[in-house]
Amino acid sequence: MSQEGLGTSPTQTALRPELPREFVAAYKRRRIMDAAAELTAEHGYRGTRITDIVRRAGIARKTLYEHFDGKEAIFLAVFDEAIEEVIRRVEAAYAEAGDAWADRVEAGLGAFLTYVAEEPALARLCLIEAPSATPRTTKRYDEAMQLFIKLARRTLPSDASLPDTIEESLVGSVIWIVYQRVRRRETEQVEDLLAELSDFVLAPFVGSGVIDRTRRETRL
Repeated sequence: MSQEGLGTSPTQTALRPELPREFVAAYKRRRIMDAAAELTAEHGYRGTRITDIVRRAGIARKTLYEHFDGKEAIFLAVFDEAIEEVIRRVEAAYAEAGDAWADRVEAGLGAFLTYVAEEPALARLCLIEAPSATPRTTKRYDEAMQLFIKLARRTLPSDASLPDTIEESLVGSVIWIVYQRVRRRETEQVEDLLAELSDFVLAPFVGSGVIDRTRRETRL
């Protein structure tokens, strides 16, 4: 039998070199984080126990504590990694969309929605559990929201006629709409919201009805 999913028999050991410790450690850490994300999506933060994570990850309890201080530390590591990946995808989409700000907005929203559709467990952890799981996760969630607001301010045009909180309002509204889909476990349909959410974000700056969805063009 293999030990924690990475062990080898004496014959196998003789045939191939031992895996680097760094690789083994990273592999076990990844299994712990994946297990925590899956279980949190299934049972919520409070309903997920260290015992469950250990069992799902297929590792020893001692191994878990070699990598993390406890459940909250695992949760925060998963949350941080997910947010970093979302930001990376959105910024990459911005870069590929070119200089037109409306195209960048739609591309960024598309990248965000695609990530939610592809990673429903992580979306649930970040949007449903993080805001209220613990004081530290609430703080981390608020910090992540500020990152998205900063992205919006960098991308949307400046308009003195609009309130100073326009970007915060738009980001909060988009997150709330996506939150509802994730809460109802309808993430497979979330990408269908792209046209509607793009129009919603663009409307305060260009006026409603400017986006022609039949021709897929933005007339600014």
